[in-house]
Amino acid sequence: MAFPAALQAEFEELIKNYPDRKAGLIPALHRCQEDLGGWITPEIMEDCAEFFGLEPVEVYGVASFYPMFKLKPQGEHVIGVCHNLSCDLRGAQAVLARVIEKTGAKVGSRSADGKFTVEVLECQGACTNAPMFDLDGVYHEDLDEARVDEILDGLR
Repeated sequence: MAFPAALQAEFEELIKNYPDRKAGLIPALHRCQEDLGGWITPEIMEDCAEFFGLEPVEVYGVASFYPMFKLKPQGEHVIGVCHNLSCDLRGAQAVLARVIEKTGAKVGSRSADGKFTVEVLECQGACTNAPMFDLDGVYHEDLDEARVDEILDGLR
């Protein structure tokens, strides 16, 4: 098992809170993603499978089902552009196009410099201030191309 000792000890404590050891998989995947590079590698999935008494494909099934788990390396900054109805009606496609142009990252991938990952998101509940994007966990609303430029230029 390749988990650092502190993380493995944390998992041992974690599983004490559940009637079935396997029930600790989702919180463990969160911790792995936080502590082991920002994404769930195939090796992490194999280690989790061994620890929780699962097959690697079962861990993959969980990790690939939930959108909060990343199965590829992420950029230093993650930008999720909402594309649901309210955002689309108020210009989300132009916002997304500008984000792609400014960052050099295509949807679902990192920019060549590793600085940005661009995603499209389901509704984020910010419809009254559409269009919006989530940048590293912070909502930016009422966006237009000029505002996108201002926000992203502040990151460079």
